[in-house]
Amino acid sequence: MSSQSHTKPSNPPEMASLLLGAGFALASLILLPAVAQKIGMGSSLTIALRGALMRAASRF
Repeated sequence: MSSQSHTKPSNPPEMASLLLGAGFALASLILLPAVAQKIGMGSSLTIALRGALMRAASRF
């Protein structure tokens, strides 16, 4: 009999970091502008927060 090791197709820590990065991207592109418009936040502050979220997403 041949001995083959079966590996799982995805690693849980990799999947978690992918989901976290996608969540940051979703928040910065969709949720943040919607909330900013609702509460009347200035566009320059919205852009700064979007940049901070995207930098946080790129770390994962």
